[in-house]
Amino acid sequence: MSLFAIGDLHLPGGQDKPMSVFGPQWDGHFLRISESWRQQVGPEDTVLIPGDISWAMRMEDARVDLEAIGALPGKKVIIRGNHDYWWGSISRVREMLPEGMYALQQDALDIGPWVVCGTRGWMIPTEETPLSEQDQKIYQRELGRLDMALAAAKRMAGDRPIIAMLHYPPLFKGQRESGFTRLLEAASARLCVYGHLHGGGIAAGFVGEQHGVSYELTSCDYLQFQVKKINFL
Repeated sequence: MSLFAIGDLHLPGGQDKPMSVFGPQWDGHFLRISESWRQQVGPEDTVLIPGDISWAMRMEDARVDLEAIGALPGKKVIIRGNHDYWWGSISRVREMLPEGMYALQQDALDIGPWVVCGTRGWMIPTEETPLSEQDQKIYQRELGRLDMALAAAKRMAGDRPIIAMLHYPPLFKGQRESGFTRLLEAASARLCVYGHLHGGGIAAGFVGEQHGVSYELTSCDYLQFQVKKINFL
């Protein structure tokens, strides 16, 4: 069993929204992702998808995108991104998922060799850009949700690695820590995969290991629309 990740698929959700408006590299992007996926991922493998799955505004409009992902090989684990407006109650989301696809929302999932947990996350404060009062409230709320997710993972993990999924980056280059990284380290998480960053913003994301936690940026344009195999485990 192998572990893969790719985020920010941005499927159309029934809308006439070509992603090539964000640059020619996005032209036919899901076709390239699907080809890479089929070449690398087997039925016993797992693919982590950290949010921004579909542009759909309603759950019924996201169904076709979820089915397209569900038709690809392997198990899939998803979390909500900031553009997943279709995402309603977690019970309704889970009811509509194809077989072999799992949704996390401040909780955890046992996938055999690993335990995966996740929540959306939020913008993190920096010296240059402190958060507004409203954003600070959301940041604190998402810290609480990650804490719950990690606690759920620890209860089921035993000595197996804990993997966390966030949509927003938990750390930027040049930063020592954030509330998210402190929680990940306290829970002895081994890996955090995240997305959200595109284009020029990609350079700001921290990729590498810090205090025992590996951080992987997996937005699909950063990965050149190729599913990434996670080799650190």
